[in-house]
Amino acid sequence: MKGNKIVSKTTGLPVRLAGNSLFWSNKGWGGEKYYKANVVGWLKNNWNASVVRVAMGVDDAGGYIEDPAREKAKVIAVVDACIAAGLYVIIDWHSHHAEDYKAQSIAFFKAMATKYGKTPNVMYEIYNEPKQVSWPNVVKPYAQDVADAIRTIDPDNLIIVGSPNWSQDVDVAAADKLTGTNIAYTLHFYAATHKQSLRDKAQKALDLNVALFVTEWGTCEASGNGAIDAASTKEWMDFMRTNQISHCNWALNDKAEAASALVTGTDPTAAWSNDFLTASGRLAKGYIQNWTPSSTATKVEAESYHVMSGVQTQATSDTGGGLNVGWLDPGDWMAYTVNVPTAGTYTIQYRVASPNTGGKLRLEQNAGTTQLATITVPNTGGWQNWTTITNTVTLNAGVQDIAISAPVGDYNINWWSFTKTTTAARTASTAELQLYPNPVQNQLQLTLAQPGSAASVQIINAYGKQVRTQQLSASTATDATIAVEGLEPGVYTLRLVEGDRITSTRFVKE
Repeated sequence: MKGNKIVSKTTGLPVRLAGNSLFWSNKGWGGEKYYKANVVGWLKNNWNASVVRVAMGVDDAGGYIEDPAREKAKVIAVVDACIAAGLYVIIDWHSHHAEDYKAQSIAFFKAMATKYGKTPNVMYEIYNEPKQVSWPNVVKPYAQDVADAIRTIDPDNLIIVGSPNWSQDVDVAAADKLTGTNIAYTLHFYAATHKQSLRDKAQKALDLNVALFVTEWGTCEASGNGAIDAASTKEWMDFMRTNQISHCNWALNDKAEAASALVTGTDPTAAWSNDFLTASGRLAKGYIQNWTPSSTATKVEAESYHVMSGVQTQATSDTGGGLNVGWLDPGDWMAYTVNVPTAGTYTIQYRVASPNTGGKLRLEQNAGTTQLATITVPNTGGWQNWTTITNTVTLNAGVQDIAISAPVGDYNINWWSFTKTTTAARTASTAELQLYPNPVQNQLQLTLAQPGSAASVQIINAYGKQVRTQQLSASTATDATIAVEGLEPGVYTLRLVEGDRITSTRFVKE
């Protein structure tokens, strides 16, 4: 923590996460079927989620008090999956009456702290939503005792505390804070119900120098139903972006209500496309997928279109699994809502496969009246033989629709991404950077464009974090060896800096 910001332990810079809250875990309530590792993987790869909230039901029927071992096992399954995927995860004591179960809460969180206290991406939300009770007399004493118990085991992982009136009285809590370190306060809002007056309370809490984490928000009314309020949702997103506040959307579930992200009957083992998303799910996904600032690549899954014409999806064998888009015929198209952080020149990468020659892919806006760029799709040797192609375009800043159309079809596309081009140096095309083998297990070989000059290699993961660097001396021959053993399997960006020349491309670590 630094003032009213949640910051990285390693860099000291504000951390801004976006992701999903699972529904109540209670047995028989319908949400427990999504407490699965494959669901976590889908949120990471398809939504670009960086955090998942595990909403363990406590005192209602089918919850923790009824069967602690059963509910704890659900939590552990999701937390372990998040750790394996490199995501942050919130362990949530999901109750409206937590003060009545303080002893059980302390025992549970001490067990979680013992198991996960040395894992920095695990957070503890010790009270979901107190109702209309006193902060100084009810909620604060409970929260202080639970926080103190966690700190006897885990000295530094983030603790998140609810406040009265369904975690809206953050200003009241901020004026009478808990003692201890790394404690934030949760703010909950539903866009169709909560407007500027709640943002004013949140701003007052920030002004009192406490950090907020929106662990639950919805696009609809506070009841979980009603109309989707896209305009109010955008106002909240702008507020959270300005104040660098992390958030989780409620809820990754298929219950027949407006707040659910999934349509009723969605199979938790299916390969999901946007056809499985509700109106709320599509709106939330657009914000979550594009939440992280694009200092490196913002990745957009091809099947995450909000509207399309003529295409179909299928399971892909490309790294990361999930779906790709196929059956592209001339005139077919897909439209995506993305957030471009700043205006300028962007490198666009497309992950494509085709057994044919002559396919064309066009990036466009304004229903096709603005054509940004067209690129030829090569023959890759098969419908599931994947390669990455690259071009550059000029984009305006802000949330906008960008479409991919097929002037000439007969290819598949798995994802596309956009990366701000460095203005101080020329960015070369992917074709100019020879990198092999790709996919790779232990060592990459790359051909230098300027052998005899000192160079720097940076390896960046899918979330924009630089995970490895290597300096190449001026005596390096034309080919350089880059060690990648120890990296987790996934898609990475390799950036090569040679003097005033910057070249980047993706590779797959098996």
